[in-house]
Amino acid sequence: MTAALDLFVQHGYHNISIHEIQKQAQVSIGSIYNYFGGKEGVARALYQHILNELDQVVDDVIAEGGSPADQCQRVIADLFNYTETHRNIIAFAFHPKHAEFLPEEPQPSDSSAFTKMRGIVQCGMDLGEFRQMDTWVAASGMFGGAIRMIQLRLEGKIERPLPEYLEEVLLTAKVGLCTEPINKRNNLEPILNLQAASIDAAA
Repeated sequence: MTAALDLFVQHGYHNISIHEIQKQAQVSIGSIYNYFGGKEGVARALYQHILNELDQVVDDVIAEGGSPADQCQRVIADLFNYTETHRNIIAFAFHPKHAEFLPEEPQPSDSSAFTKMRGIVQCGMDLGEFRQMDTWVAASGMFGGAIRMIQLRLEGKIERPLPEYLEEVLLTAKVGLCTEPINKRNNLEPILNLQAASIDAAA
């Protein structure tokens, strides 16, 4: 599926034929049809696999525990690192037109990973750590800036590695959501430590 992923990201789903996938993957046409049923089946299997990987990223963060704010920080840091190390996977996952060729598959915002991310934010509101508001608004406030930064990185608008922006992205999200005042000198130290660890992991 790696061959198909690279072709879809580089040229677009509609511009790639099953024969080009077969040639790039160096397998027989018969094998592709037997396993996937055709190009759409390849794209569906690839998309489901990617969503499962993102789901595992969020599951790992939740399993580590910590406050909702801590978990949100780790999710963003992990997504930034994952974008740097698995660019094509993230690019395909965030493709804006999945419904055109995978109409029965959930959009990323409806996937298990993003549902769990909203759940973390809702937990933060339930515990009084985040301000009370609509869950979609709160989740957008926490993760929307990070997702937009990922999109800009994929588009080539941002040249520096995403982990280098982590401190500012986290601060922006926390200012909008956290109930406790943000003291830059006292409260950014954990974020700075997280940023340094993320940069090291992405290097």
